[in-house]
Amino acid sequence: MITKVVTIGKQAGLEARATALLVQMACQHTSKIYLEIADNKKVNAKSIMGMMTLGLNAGEEVTITADGEDEEIAMAEIEKFLTEQ
Repeated sequence: MITKVVTIGKQAGLEARATALLVQMACQHTSKIYLEIADNKKVNAKSIMGMMTLGLNAGEEVTITADGEDEEIAMAEIEKFLTEQ
């Protein structure tokens, strides 16, 4: 299991379209992937409804946790997606 804290780089934050793309990306991996925000709200990155409840904004910190066979690849892809502008 690996965990990493990243800062949302997208200027619009994770609006609906970006959230849907992130969920699609997460679903391509066999690892369990979770995102958690400061107030201990943790959701499955493969759940569109869960991800929409986070309401991630630009500059906000989020903790990514990946656990499974392809955890390193999954972490790298999701980190890149969240931090790019």
